[in-house]
Parts: sequence; C-alpha cells; structure tokens
Amino acid sequence: MRRPEVKTLKRKTAKEILADAFREVAESKDVDRITVRDITENCGYSTATFYRHFKDKYDLIVWSYTQTVTATMEQIGKEGYTWEHTLLEGAKIFDRHRDVLANLLLHTGGHDAFIQHMTEINYQALKAHLQKSSGGDDMDVTADMYIRMYCMGTVCITCEWILGRYQVSPEALAEVYKVCLPEPLRPVLLGTGKTGPADSKQRPAPLRRIPGNLIGSLHSRHSPAVFLHSFSGYP
Repeated sequence: MRRPEVKTLKRKTAKEILADAFREVAESKDVDRITVRDITENCGYSTATFYRHFKDKYDLIVWSYTQTVTATMEQIGKEGYTWEHTLLEGAKIFDRHRDVLANLLLHTGGHDAFIQHMTEINYQALKAHLQKSSGGDDMDVTADMYIRMYCMGTVCITCEWILGRYQVSPEALAEVYKVCLPEPLRPVLLGTGKTGPADSKQRPAPLRRIPGNLIGSLHSRHSPAVFLHSFSGYP
C-alpha cells in the first residue's frame, strides 16, 4: 500500500517572525514612533533576540523588503512563471502592504533614503537576473543605465501610487511597469525577438561588460550602510 505524501511545513525564522511583528505594529502606529520593545512584545521575543538579528528597526525594514524582492525574482522561470507574473505579483504585494508602506513613506526621517534604498534593492535584483539570463556576463554602462533608470522610475511611481496619487488597480500598475520597460531589456525579460538565428540582425545588442572598477565604484557609493545611515536619521 502506497504511503500518503507528507508535506513538510516550513517554519518561520526568528527574522521572519520579527518582520511580521513589525508590520502588525506598523498598521496602527507611526513608524518613527515604533520601538524595538513594541516589536518584540508583539511576538513574545526579547529585545536581546532582536539585536542578535538586526541593528535596529530600519535594518529590519530593509532586510524584509530585500527578502520580498528576492523571493519574487527567484520565481521567474519556474512552472511558467514569467516576468509579467513577477510584475503583477509585485504590484499585489505592494497593495497588500499598502498601509504599512504608506506609513514608512510618511513617518520616517529618511523618506528619500528609503526610496533610494528600494531603488537599489530592485536594481541589484534585476541586474542579477539579467546577467544570469544572459549567461553570466557583466553588462556595459549603457545597459546598466537602462536598468537603473527603469528601477528609479518604477519605484517613484509605485510610491506615488501607494500614497494615493493614482487610483488604479494592481493589474493596471503592473501593466505600466511592463509598458515602460526599456526596449533593450525586453528580449531577455519579455522573450521578444528570440525566434532563432535568422532574426539575429533584428535583436538589440547584447548586454555587455561593465569594467570591474566601475562596478566597485557603484557598490561603494550605493552600499546598504550608506542608505541605512541616512534612512535612520541618526548620526
């Protein structure tokens, strides 16, 4: 007799539990007034446990957002999951957490730095995916500019949508993400122009290499530490 399959339940890590507790508190309290004790009391952890995992609440916020973006990007290519699915899922995530995100945008001392950090996280995730899809090669400066411009634009429009400037559905927002995708990135992300060798002359130029010293410069100027410093509002 065949034994029934037993599904293994994934238990949440302490970091995930703390992030959930923060989001719950942020639903009813301004972010700049939330304390570490508020977070730990909401999930039954001690403040010592919190500081074993995060430097402060802003470190938690950045970690949580990074995990969400990474998890969504990693789904591309699995069981027919496309870039369009990623855009829609991202818009739906923003919609589900709209109140908390609006709280973050309206009640933090480093509003602009938070937007910059959202942009940087999206940029790094998209760049990594494009490099992987292109065989692991680095990109030229022009391709890098397309990626950064796209991430800057989509983050800014998303923040305005979260704050109520645009009264449209997540589906409509995802369509804007898709339509605004720079043409040189479309062959990789949307699968256009990949019909075979005969079409090679019509394809955009491949995403070429960025000099290593330039990559290092970009990383040093846009490191998480720089953003966290200005985002937290502390010296």
